[in-house]
Amino acid sequence: MKLEPLVSDIKLLAGINKQHPDNIEWDTIKGKIPRLTAYIFALWTLKSAEHYFEAKGSDDQDSYLLQPHAAQIIAIFRMLGIGDRKEELNNNLVQIGTGEGKSITLGATASILALLGFDIYCACYSQYLSERDYKSFRPLFDSLGVVNYIHYGTFNELCEEIINGDGQIRQVVEQIVFQDLRSIPKISKANKRAKILLIDEVDIFFSQDFYGNLYTPVASLRDPTITALVYLIWSQRNLNMNFGQVEKTTEYKACADRYPNWKKLVDEAVKDMIFDVRNFESHGYTVKNGQIAYIEQDNVVYNVSYGYKTLFAYMHEHEKGNEISKATVEKNISIEIKCGSFSYAEIPLEFSYMMGVTGTLRTLSEPEKKVIRNVYKIKRDTYMPSVFGANDLKFSPRDDIKIENENDYFNVIRQEIEDRLCGISSGQRAVLVFFESEKKINDFRDSQAIAASKDHMLSLTEQTSLEEKESRIKSATVSGRITLFTRTFGRGTDFICYDQTVLSNGGTHVIQTFLSEEISEEVQIKGRTARQGNRGSYSMVLLDRDLEKFQIEKSDIADIRAGKGFLSRLTGAIGLTKKYRTIYELLDEKRTEIFKARYDNNRKFVDHARIKHKEAKKFLLNLTNGNIDGVKAFLTEENKGAVGSSKSRTVCLMDATGSMYSLLHKCKNTVDIMFGRASEILRENNIQSNSFQLQLAVYRNYNSTEEKILQFSPWETKPDNLRAFMNTIEVEGGWGDEAAEIGLWHANQENKRDPITQVILIGDAPPNSQNDVKSKRSRFGEQYWSGTKFQQQTYYEKELENLKISNIPVHAFYVEQRAKSVFETIAKNTGGRCENLDINSPAGAKMLTDLVTEEILKNVGGSLKGDILVKAYREKYSKTDAE
Repeated sequence: MKLEPLVSDIKLLAGINKQHPDNIEWDTIKGKIPRLTAYIFALWTLKSAEHYFEAKGSDDQDSYLLQPHAAQIIAIFRMLGIGDRKEELNNNLVQIGTGEGKSITLGATASILALLGFDIYCACYSQYLSERDYKSFRPLFDSLGVVNYIHYGTFNELCEEIINGDGQIRQVVEQIVFQDLRSIPKISKANKRAKILLIDEVDIFFSQDFYGNLYTPVASLRDPTITALVYLIWSQRNLNMNFGQVEKTTEYKACADRYPNWKKLVDEAVKDMIFDVRNFESHGYTVKNGQIAYIEQDNVVYNVSYGYKTLFAYMHEHEKGNEISKATVEKNISIEIKCGSFSYAEIPLEFSYMMGVTGTLRTLSEPEKKVIRNVYKIKRDTYMPSVFGANDLKFSPRDDIKIENENDYFNVIRQEIEDRLCGISSGQRAVLVFFESEKKINDFRDSQAIAASKDHMLSLTEQTSLEEKESRIKSATVSGRITLFTRTFGRGTDFICYDQTVLSNGGTHVIQTFLSEEISEEVQIKGRTARQGNRGSYSMVLLDRDLEKFQIEKSDIADIRAGKGFLSRLTGAIGLTKKYRTIYELLDEKRTEIFKARYDNNRKFVDHARIKHKEAKKFLLNLTNGNIDGVKAFLTEENKGAVGSSKSRTVCLMDATGSMYSLLHKCKNTVDIMFGRASEILRENNIQSNSFQLQLAVYRNYNSTEEKILQFSPWETKPDNLRAFMNTIEVEGGWGDEAAEIGLWHANQENKRDPITQVILIGDAPPNSQNDVKSKRSRFGEQYWSGTKFQQQTYYEKELENLKISNIPVHAFYVEQRAKSVFETIAKNTGGRCENLDINSPAGAKMLTDLVTEEILKNVGGSLKGDILVKAYREKYSKTDAE
């Protein structure tokens, strides 16, 4: 079929348009939108009609013809203001039910707006779904000649594309420094189109990867003089060279002569190298496949770098003959130049308009709605009714939730799968099972619970190839099929069921094996079944231990089942009890409270990150305008090196078991603030602002493996790597009293390597007793532990005595009363401080910031200035926080 005449008609109707950011012409073109929409959908239908023509003569030929539904047309018109009183272009969102054509609506809207002269950025939460949708609509975009004006990607990818719009920051900086330029030419800015952001699912605004996260581009400078200098510092590592000594070497002079206009930047890099060569062994890395790798949650990752510590880890492992080749070492030798920190949360404000479709508009919390209305200025919402009528999902909050202990959890999931496979008549249904992570899927597959049946179950994770993903998604709704998925596939994945046996037996069943932190994710997972008017059902099987992060104890669940009142710890009202009709009511309320607290903490970090973002944007402006002095000043300050010696070295030990979720999240978002405030107070008192070092370490218990029972960050004088480390930490496990003795053991090991000055201990449970240590280690067995660095049993009394002998105070902050007595003893015996830290309260983040920052300042100042620095801190920031 020849479609060129139709394409020509579309282009003729649209005309030649280019919308400028400061001069958008809408009134003269909006009248074209209804006809343009009709023509574009006609083209889309005809380009997708291959199977329709192949089915010619069959009774169901029409079912092969892809056509838009009237509701999708209305949704497009609502987004573009067509039919409104003024028909203006505004920021707005449209709710469309799951499985009712959001991707089609977005693809057509992108085509219309691109033809009318805009640059379109279609943002999705999933790389797989983004690539799938772009691949689906690429032929349409090509035919219309708008492929260069439509960009699909994850929110983070599109933000980075916007930031690098005038040239890749990394490459521009590398070119300027490598060529040792004294001046830089202005970068000619292209006459760009106005940008519109199309949003696929509004809750991506508030995902942990986006809201409260930073994009930090790093340029890498490579040269033979740099290689020689790095080898010099490495070869002299045991002599503890200082900057003055390095400065006198021929290797340094050659490097400084190579970059005379950027000597200050070289100097700061050398200071960091000197610091990192002394500390690289104190950060947890592993060697895999000939590379230095890091454990992030349950994954091994290779694309992470902790500055020069990673480089020196490569050199160390190469010298040991441990898989690392010399070529790999030299590939990693460079001077790293940090080019600013950009806040993802600020980038949407750079678009002329924001609009989009979502299935979860009604489930947004009130704080989220406020951000959307007040920050992003999205003030109009549309709720589209379902094109298929009432949803036929069967889910009983009273009967379809099971909460099990660790011994029964996998067995109950298996039983739930077997029960739900049975249809309402004689046929089998299809079952989709969603897990929190790939590790959870692997644990389930490796368990004895499904030893006899695991070969009949397929798995789908982010690591699965694209071809295999598409194949397994298509087959997941076939009768008798059991498929295990990671949570990512619970959003946006189209599980279309054509199997009449499944449809006639109750439809596809979905099992969720974890409690979502946001109700929006749960709504999405439920939406993988009962789609497009078909029947379906949903149930949950949860692990009781996993609910600790929501401040839900096993006793609370038992009380609900018994019809008793539940004492809420987050309400702040002592003795207040509440009765719940179902366990689901408790789960939903507690996760909502936790989410609101987490969101509020994220919002405060976003406010803090806005300052960095503005500085980075100013740097970008200087870069494009050719302001060499402004660029130099920013890069030198942004890459300020570590001082020669630190007055304070603090190990901060934190319990990372299930109940400590709030602590870990608040630590991640406050570490920048701690450093910023401590540095400012020190500067104001004429003390080097980076004269302290901090290491973060988390401990769990003996039901965690060697890699998880203890995790620790590098030693740092700057917050970036500490925040990156905390991003990799998830709560896990929990087993009565916790393994604080392992944390104290680690502090002693660090003190042997390089003396530390204090320990900060934060937890909600006492350390294990000697009997507990022996019995809990038997879970994996002494044969297992004998092959780890924890082969020797240790006890907190022994580790405490060693810290006391070394005059290292332990400041112990207890989160729950059951830890109070032992924590007081720990602090008293070492000359430390002991206080309650109500981390779960609204003031928890401030309390954490104050406790850690004050102890660092007191430690830096010592007996002469410590109290003066703390007083200055309180005077400066108590008022700021009150505001």
